[in-house]
Formats: sequence, C-alpha cells, structure tokens
Amino acid sequence: MNKKLKEMKMNAIEFYRTAFEGNPRKAVELFVGDEYIQHNPLVGNGKEKFIEYFERMRKEYPEKRVEFIRAVAEGDLVALHTHQVWPGNDEYVTMDFFRFDENGKIVEHWDSIQQIPEKTLNGNAMY
Repeated sequence: MNKKLKEMKMNAIEFYRTAFEGNPRKAVELFVGDEYIQHNPLVGNGKEKFIEYFERMRKEYPEKRVEFIRAVAEGDLVALHTHQVWPGNDEYVTMDFFRFDENGKIVEHWDSIQQIPEKTLNGNAMY
C-alpha cells in the first residue's frame, strides 16, 4: 500500500481515538489542518466546536468505548468503520469519512451512525 495512504489511515484512527477517549484538543493540535469543516448536524463547524462536543461527550459518557474495525483510504479520503459501546450497552456501528489536505492534515468530516439491532433478518453481523 502507498505509504501516504497508510499514514493517513493511521492518523485518522489516532485522531478519532484521541478525541473519543477524552483529549479532543490534543487530537486537533496533532491531526487537523487550518480549517475543520463538519458535516455531522449535531456538531458545530470548526475546531473549537469539535473540541467542545467531544469534551462534553467525555463528561456525560465517560464509559463509552470505540473499536476500529477497518480503515479504507483512497485519494485524500479515509473511511473508518467502528463499533461503539455507550452506557447501558447501547451499541452502534459508525462510518466516519475524513478528507485530508495536501499537508496530510484532516480538514473535513462526514459520518453516519446506526444502532445495532438485537437481530437481523439476514443473520449477518454489522461488521
């Protein structure tokens, strides 16, 4: 695999892990470029709004966990497929997409989240 794509995948994972586990300011300092465009409708646009959101999530849900299932990189994009467990054992499958700038920094984010059902009609796992 292309060294640049591998590095982008590793950086996207570390960015997400660092923010999710309680240090969003460090995540932004290490991995975000000059701008940060947010497409999640529950999070404000820009670096500070991202930091505020994840700081609030850490206070409200300190026991939440994330597991990285897979990462895919192409061009200037990285997609992360994750499994999240929130209080009460609410489980979610998420897809996060990050766009990187020419300096290898994250500058844009999209995501989609779905609660994992107790059973499926096809019997297949969400992963």
